[in-house]
Amino acid sequence: MSDLGFDGQVAIVTGAGGGLGRSHALELARRGARVVVNDLGGAVDGTGGSDSAAQKVVDEITAAGGEAVADYNTVATPEGGEAIVQTALDAFETVDIVINNAGILRDKSFHNLTPELLEPVIAVHLLGAFYVTMPAWNIMRDKGYGRIVNTSSNSGLLGNFGQSNYGAAKLGIVGLTRVLANEGKAKGIKANAIAPVAKTRMTEDLMGSLGDKLGPEDVTPTVVFLAHEDCPVSGEVYSVAGGVVARYFLGLTPGWYGEDHSVEDVRDHFDEIRDETDYIVPADPSGELKKLIATLK
Repeated sequence: MSDLGFDGQVAIVTGAGGGLGRSHALELARRGARVVVNDLGGAVDGTGGSDSAAQKVVDEITAAGGEAVADYNTVATPEGGEAIVQTALDAFETVDIVINNAGILRDKSFHNLTPELLEPVIAVHLLGAFYVTMPAWNIMRDKGYGRIVNTSSNSGLLGNFGQSNYGAAKLGIVGLTRVLANEGKAKGIKANAIAPVAKTRMTEDLMGSLGDKLGPEDVTPTVVFLAHEDCPVSGEVYSVAGGVVARYFLGLTPGWYGEDHSVEDVRDHFDEIRDETDYIVPADPSGELKKLIATLK
């Protein structure tokens, strides 16, 4: 089978000055995409800023014969998101792919959480995905094509101690991805998400020797496939780590039905309610509604 290329397509990769984003940007460019390398150049907690990180990746791409431009705007404001997309328009006249990868960490156990630790994390991860995608979305709708790859996390899907801010943002990204998939269906736009585990600047202190087996380059092939026109799915979430790729999904148990039931009935049938035998995987709310109608009939 032929290699998957991106000749002529334009990709925005946020947080691409290092780690996962850098790896994604380099591979997309190697396969022919023209890339906007966005990175504010700040610290892991989001403070500070520098042009050097994004420009270094651009230099790597151009030295290898690719096309790229640097962008230093924040994803965390509507103005920043608009400016990032405008960078793509000024340089390459369109947008085909958005990879929302930018992120920061401000971990703290919930009883010690403050607005200063909460709000910037929500702004970069969740609102950032909104603010960059919104202006790109209109371009994609007009042209009848687009690919969006969002970055979620097992901290959101499963929960992780000390990361209520980060986890809430990351699960919110799953909800955003599912809605974009549904709304983009008729316009040729597909949206998917990854939940990566990789050794990056944000995680290297947590992983120890295991991190040596979990490089960013092991995540990138899945991201690039999801960004390609041949990607067959939309609205899905993939765990990607160390060469292992698996699908996360939301399942709905058959449950229990009791007309005019009481609190005690819920108690008495709770094991049946939780029983995972014969679960379904609804693609959207209509899937749950069909199950509900069938049960009530």
